Amino acid sequence: MPARVGLLTVGLCVTDSMTLKDKRQVVRSLLDRISRRYNVAVAQVGKLDSQRRVELAFSCVSNDGGHCREILGTVLRAVESDPRAVVEDSETEIF
Repeated sequence: MPARVGLLTVGLCVTDSMTLKDKRQVVRSLLDRISRRYNVAVAQVGKLDSQRRVELAFSCVSNDGGHCREILGTVLRAVESDPRAVVEDSETEIF
């Protein structure tokens, strides 16, 4: 059975961020918590110089595409539940 790779990209607005340092603190906390809890790879992939906007990517590998969707759906719900940031858009792809 071939391996499946799931990719979730999420665009966020860090609502209370006044500086890049504020944004980095929220993003680092969120990425550390998600990667530990759900065992997914995480990275900030866009909007690095924006004071409030951030683009994150989460990925997982499985032998079942449905399992990848389930994991990434759980990750998205966890990101949405963080009160420090608002999800503006998201996209899930399975390869």
